Amino acid sequence: MRVFGALVLMLLSVSAGAVSFSADIDQSKWGMEASKFNCRLSQQIPLFGEGVFDHEAGEAVRFTLKPLQGHGLKGRVLLMAEASPWQPGLAVRQIGEVEFVTGSGEIKVLSNYARQMLAALFKGMQPAFLANNWSGTDESVRIGLSAANFQPAYEAYTGCIAGLLPVNYRQIARTAVLFPSATWQLSDSTKARLDLIAVYVNNDDAVNSVYVDGHSDAQGRRLANRDLSKKRAEAVTAYLEKKGVNPELITTRYHGERYPVEQKNNRATRDRSRRVTIRLDRD
Repeated sequence: MRVFGALVLMLLSVSAGAVSFSADIDQSKWGMEASKFNCRLSQQIPLFGEGVFDHEAGEAVRFTLKPLQGHGLKGRVLLMAEASPWQPGLAVRQIGEVEFVTGSGEIKVLSNYARQMLAALFKGMQPAFLANNWSGTDESVRIGLSAANFQPAYEAYTGCIAGLLPVNYRQIARTAVLFPSATWQLSDSTKARLDLIAVYVNNDDAVNSVYVDGHSDAQGRRLANRDLSKKRAEAVTAYLEKKGVNPELITTRYHGERYPVEQKNNRATRDRSRRVTIRLDRD
């Protein structure tokens, strides 16, 4: 903490004379891209690059600072909330410490800090990154986001978030739902998971196939296990169709005990093998 505190004081003491990149009031423009899958709020930073708040369906907001080539930035960076020109006397607030990504020179800010950056902008403050190496020199550098013209874009951003799907493709493209021994009825938790899959498939026209595969464990007779896996797969398919998924997209298959999750014949393996997998493909 003492080292970090010393870094704060050092950077704040030189920030007034640092090489500075930020949009002035006349240049400050916020771009907004909205869909059911992603909300993207961005600002161009003259001579430096771009700052992007990215909120994907089913995820928390993240921020990425994307520099143009040639800045040569690396190492530790302080993330601060500074007063805007129209806020004289407002104290600087420390948000946290981040790092430049080796190679790309980007800064990736996770959700907790990204939310604090949005809160600062909403209050009219300027999130700023302070570093002590610019273009391979000992010069200090400041990269800031302007809060000018932020409010209208933020209103559109919050409206976009309200319309996001509850999940994204990565979260449901490969799903397995489990079954107790000798049963094929869908539990409430399985139905909740299938609800999310149906919502996504019904909203993404790029999904061209839904593969439903039923499985059993190796307990009991092979033919009975095959029939049980068939009933499980058909129960899942019927539920997805009930929720509006186009039957022409669905391929239903059943495999009995042929494909256990592992070759070990223990309780844990049997519990995980009693399953139906749902796999989505899209263009």
